[in-house]
Amino acid sequence: MRRCSGSGSGLQLVWLPLVVVCSWRIAAAQTQAAAAPRTDPTEAAALNTILGRWGIKASSEWNISGELCSGKASDKTNWDDYPNINPFIKCDCSYKNNSVCHIIKLRVFKLDVVGQIPMELQNFTYMEDMNIAYNYLSGGVPSFFGKFTAMQYLNLAFNPLSGPLPKEIGNLTNLLSLGISFNNFTGRLPEEMGNLVKLQQLYIDSSGFSGPFPSTFSKLQNLKILRAQDNDFTGKIPDNFGSMSSLEDMAFQGNSFEGPIPASLSNLTKLTNLRLGDIVNGSSSLAFVSNLTSLSNLILRNCRISGNLGLINFSKFEKLTYLDLSFNNMTGQIPLSIVNLRNLEFLFLGDNNLTGSLPDVISSSLKTLDFSYNQLTGGFPSWVNQNNLQLNLVANNFVLVGTNISTLPSGLSCLQRDTPCFRGSPEYYSFAVDCGSNRSTIASDNTIYEADPMNLGTASYYVTDQTRWGVSSVGNFFQATNAMDRIYSSQHFQNTIDSKLFETARMSASSLRYYGLGLENGNYTVLLQFAEFSYPDSPTWLSLGRRVFDIYVQGALKEKNFDIRKTAGGKSFIAINRSYTATVSKNFLEIHLFWAGKGTCCLPTQGHYGPTISALSVTPNFTPTVRNGVPRKRSKAGAIVGVVIGASILGLAALFGIFLLVKKRRAIAQERKELYNLVGRPDVFSSTELKLATNNFSPQNILGEGGYGPVYKGELPDGRVVAVKQLSESSHQGKSQFVTEVATISAVQHRNLVKLHGCCIDSKSPLLVYEYLENGSLDRALFRDTGLNLDWPTRFEIILGIARGLTYLHEESSVRIVHRDIKASNVLLDTDLNPKISDFGLAKLYDEKKTHISTAIAGTLGYLAPEYAMRGRLTEKADVFAFGVVALETVAGRSNTDNSLDETKVYLFGWAWDLYEKEQALGIVDPRMKEFRRDEALRVILVALMCTQGSPHQRPAMSKVVAMLTGDVEVADEMIVKPSYVTAWVHRDGDSGYLTSRYLRSTDSDSLTQSS
Repeated sequence: MRRCSGSGSGLQLVWLPLVVVCSWRIAAAQTQAAAAPRTDPTEAAALNTILGRWGIKASSEWNISGELCSGKASDKTNWDDYPNINPFIKCDCSYKNNSVCHIIKLRVFKLDVVGQIPMELQNFTYMEDMNIAYNYLSGGVPSFFGKFTAMQYLNLAFNPLSGPLPKEIGNLTNLLSLGISFNNFTGRLPEEMGNLVKLQQLYIDSSGFSGPFPSTFSKLQNLKILRAQDNDFTGKIPDNFGSMSSLEDMAFQGNSFEGPIPASLSNLTKLTNLRLGDIVNGSSSLAFVSNLTSLSNLILRNCRISGNLGLINFSKFEKLTYLDLSFNNMTGQIPLSIVNLRNLEFLFLGDNNLTGSLPDVISSSLKTLDFSYNQLTGGFPSWVNQNNLQLNLVANNFVLVGTNISTLPSGLSCLQRDTPCFRGSPEYYSFAVDCGSNRSTIASDNTIYEADPMNLGTASYYVTDQTRWGVSSVGNFFQATNAMDRIYSSQHFQNTIDSKLFETARMSASSLRYYGLGLENGNYTVLLQFAEFSYPDSPTWLSLGRRVFDIYVQGALKEKNFDIRKTAGGKSFIAINRSYTATVSKNFLEIHLFWAGKGTCCLPTQGHYGPTISALSVTPNFTPTVRNGVPRKRSKAGAIVGVVIGASILGLAALFGIFLLVKKRRAIAQERKELYNLVGRPDVFSSTELKLATNNFSPQNILGEGGYGPVYKGELPDGRVVAVKQLSESSHQGKSQFVTEVATISAVQHRNLVKLHGCCIDSKSPLLVYEYLENGSLDRALFRDTGLNLDWPTRFEIILGIARGLTYLHEESSVRIVHRDIKASNVLLDTDLNPKISDFGLAKLYDEKKTHISTAIAGTLGYLAPEYAMRGRLTEKADVFAFGVVALETVAGRSNTDNSLDETKVYLFGWAWDLYEKEQALGIVDPRMKEFRRDEALRVILVALMCTQGSPHQRPAMSKVVAMLTGDVEVADEMIVKPSYVTAWVHRDGDSGYLTSRYLRSTDSDSLTQSS
């Protein structure tokens, strides 16, 4: 018993230490577990609720055993190293002696979460980085986002969020990056965003915002990236953007900004990417880019930029790879400093007014060149035949005879200006195209839609083998990795029985044009067929895409901001038809689809945007007389009968015609020869057409009377409102001057010159057909009560526009032109009050080698330069003088001579010089203007005084005038000297100008006309 008892006691002694050790370890483990940091319970409950509501689960990489802030969520690794962990959080567990974790980062990215932003998010007050982009979150952004004062990165992009952006966003003063692109917000950006002074990146493109930019944005001095394209921002681009010197990337395409582009942007010397576009009015200069030599991408498309492109020295832009200046009003020749840039790959200069020939040499780096729709002439250098070169040269004036352009697509000769193919000898009355398709399609109505299989790339064109139709496309899908200009879908399309027609479509990144060639003249129905199939209808971020573009037919805008999907009730895969009536008058039809910067850029992939079309057809609204390209059946007997009958009829007609028309033909032969050989060949109208347009030249349609005679308002069959100028029999300006005016205007085109639609010479009185400008002449707007608001910005733009028009005539046109009768009544104002110089009937062309021309005086008292009035000495400086008079009249709001005023003010320049010598030059400013920029007004006055110097050698060239007006060149006061003719005025009271009786006797006074 003792032994047994002793044995039991020994076992107890053995187990006791083990129990003590095990108990200590368990206690230690429990203590350690108790000390591990845990997720803040409020935040944990909120996150679990949000994930449950959104139908997503936490990853096991971080939600270990139900503890949210565990695993990779709480370690020190960078969460950007784990892009595939989604959803994902990061926690900071340093709170309360390392016992509490707060969630500081949240990623729920591209998971197509549907719903609204949950209220539970407001519990994450320690949040520094939130990325819930690429989902389908709707509703508004709650104001509680203003609580996230520690937030540095906030990304809400690619969601259908709506409503205004809350002003509380301005509380996030630590924010470095804000992404709210591709949403459906409304209203303006809150002024409070100016408080985000640390902000470096702001993405608000395609977000729905409108109104002007807040002035408080000037505080964002750390901003490096600003993307704001495809909104509806209005007003001017803020001048204070020029103070945001940290900017490296700025994009503003597709808004409603007004010009001009602020010159202050020249201060943004760190810019590497600049994209501006789609300015709605005003005129801008390109001079501001001269300092931006760090640019690699420069897009200033559709910005209403004018001036000579050659004035910018692009050789400094060594990093430039992408340059788009298309759809502007640039003049001059193609600068060698551009085409020789060693890194430049893409060059778009289409739809400008460039003249001259193609450069002889280009950089080997260039892969895309768009020179379409300019005024280029001459032949082709050898580089046009390089392989893999994208080149678009349509709508110019190239000489194609005898040139070797074997590598270019065929049909270029048919797509030059004046569309020479089939001109006057039509062969077709219809055509139809299955756009982007590799094969022809027969529709249910038996219409044959021809294939359209060519890949046009970034800049190209082609014409069909039958020369029935052609197509031209320009534009590069910016930053796209796999861009396509033909897209395809095998889905079935609704709202049509011809679903096959919609399976393919042609797409363009900028401008897509289809042409009908050799069409019989008359009215046609143009049917355009569309269907959107790039965006799904399901609730996903991919469905947020919007494709928006403009539709033009025969140059007339038919649809602005056309959205295929919106038109189809917000649905994809539904066929939509658009039908228009168009008039073909020159055997040529143009359908133009134009991207004006609107719509999303990056859905479903990066660089997916721009106009697209599935099919089109053109059918006549009349009974055709041509065979639509079908050859006639011939037989020997038919040929014999045809020859006999034809010869008989031809003989009789010839005899009869000779008898009746030989005298008339002799009289007008030379006149017609001059007219039809003109450069640019304007439309030639029949007298019958113009009688119908003007209601048989009804007196009720008279707009006014000029040197030619009466000017009538008319409406052409295609709906264009025009001004028809009739040459009166009593006019001293005869038919030779009529031909001169037609030649002059048809040879030059500029936004500040009146546009000539055409002419007529088969009537007793030759006629000119101009564009109609509803606001009339500048003298009427200035000197009469017309109700037009000519505030200072408007007047300054008018003065600048006249100067630019004269610069083009004197220095940039293919022929040097002196207008000779610049005056306020010869400046017309369009709908936007842009000035256009009219009445070229007195214009004289002269050889560049001649310094002057001795010619009969023709002009208007008060605007004539002394050397011209006295000796008939004519140079462009006569126009400079007249411009100075018009500029001063525009500032003063009165004519150059007004006998109803005090004696000291009768002669405008006498009064102006009196005030200038008293250092009170601004006293001449029109008192009707309550506000004006004193510096600009004084600059205009000084320029006007310089332009009206007595000696022509003291007057500046018009290009320098433009530079002085814009502030690019200082006005040298010391060069302004009081002319002797002003003193003569003072001593010769009652005279009508500086022309003395001696001067008048030395000229043909009959050719002088009174100022209107």
